[in-house]
Amino acid sequence: MHPALSIVFFTTASGAGFSLFLLLGLGGALDLLPSSSGFGLAALALAALLAAGGLASSAFHLGRPERAWRAFSQWRSSWLSREGVFSVLTFLPAAIFGIGWVFFGIRSGLVGLCGILAAVLAAATIYCTGMIYASLRPVHQWHNPWVVPNYFALGLMSALLILDFLVRLWEPRAPGVAAAAAILVIVAWWLKEGYWRSIDTTSARSTVASATLLGSRGKVRMLEPPHTEENYLLKEMGFAIARKHRARLRGIVRLAGFALPALLTLFALSVGGVIGVVAAGLAVASAGLGLVAERWLFFAEAKHTVMLYYGAEAV
Repeated sequence: MHPALSIVFFTTASGAGFSLFLLLGLGGALDLLPSSSGFGLAALALAALLAAGGLASSAFHLGRPERAWRAFSQWRSSWLSREGVFSVLTFLPAAIFGIGWVFFGIRSGLVGLCGILAAVLAAATIYCTGMIYASLRPVHQWHNPWVVPNYFALGLMSALLILDFLVRLWEPRAPGVAAAAAILVIVAWWLKEGYWRSIDTTSARSTVASATLLGSRGKVRMLEPPHTEENYLLKEMGFAIARKHRARLRGIVRLAGFALPALLTLFALSVGGVIGVVAAGLAVASAGLGLVAERWLFFAEAKHTVMLYYGAEAV
């Protein structure tokens, strides 16, 4: 599939933003995070910026962005519509929670319940984002049980790395958040490797023979292409990435997205202070680069079943 930059940014930024809402809602309500109003303002503002920026990017990915509002009307059958509904609903309790925390220093009672509700709605938003792709049967690389857990793990990993950096600006030593971030990096890495093994060792059940219903007549091969020049399907669904480029990009994801953030977070956990803040910031920057490469690969490696009609042997 063609990896449009807008959708790459959307899935990366919104995953981090809504995961940060989830962590702040639970951590704030349970008094596991710094109570400073300055910390609450910085963390919630960054979460809102990432989430809203990602959603705005997804709207511009549409051919007619001014009609994006119509996506909310199909929530009964569309995961994309459900994602839109839950994402907007998340901002309502998050705003109440943020006002109570930042302006009145309150994170318990009704304000705390709003924080927990925002966390639940943020989790539902992330789940719906993953299901947008996992529900697409024609794309074998997406329609598998690894996709949704990967979305959750990568989102929580990026949010915990950001949270670790922010907490250190108020509390130089915050072992709990740093340890959780390091663990999530390892878990996300394991899930990503599992996903890659799955798509490398399996292919879709559909073949040229089953797609054309000509298998009973013998070996099926394409005589002539359906079109004499490139069309929309070939551009958007026929995108192909060379094996050497795929291997190189996976190496970047492993190094920048997982290995370096894990090592830097563990280093920050051991030293603390200003050096720990710098290490945590570098971990966030490295993970950001790695996750952009990971998300680009997520789209570039996907193959649509329609390509069987254009000469592909398997998808």
